[in-house]
Amino acid sequence: MNESIILTQEQILHKTKRIAYQILEHNANEQEVILIGVSGNGYEFAKRIYKDIEKVSDIKLSLIEVFINKKDPKKEITTSVDSSFYQDKSIVLIDDVLNSGRTLIHGVKYFLEVNLNQFKIAVLVNRNHKKYPVKADYKGISVSTTLQEHIKVSFENGKTGAYLV
Repeated sequence: MNESIILTQEQILHKTKRIAYQILEHNANEQEVILIGVSGNGYEFAKRIYKDIEKVSDIKLSLIEVFINKKDPKKEITTSVDSSFYQDKSIVLIDDVLNSGRTLIHGVKYFLEVNLNQFKIAVLVNRNHKKYPVKADYKGISVSTTLQEHIKVSFENGKTGAYLV
């Protein structure tokens, strides 16, 4: 299999920090921000953003995980906390890659069942070939790909990076 690197570990660190600052800037008037990572790499990316925000701000910050079946996002969606936890709060839904938009559109639908102050989406890699009308408010990089190409993100030690496969 032929892989081309899109983002190195160092570039991911830089993009993560930039997204963390953007989230802070857009939530300057909020009392609390809740970062919600899509289970798997989305949650890992959310943890990294959380750590970067925590280093530079004393804003009340929470990190939760949302469980969405990426192969069948119509199946039940759950989170690691009760929905009352994020009621009337500012949330950022985070995933590693915005591919077709299918996973994130179902995530958006799930969270809109609760009254929120603000709802944003953050991704490390934004593919420009979406099938659903989902837009990332914060993105590390936008990449135009062919339909046959796939983007893989790895947060493993020694292999951290984003790859075009």
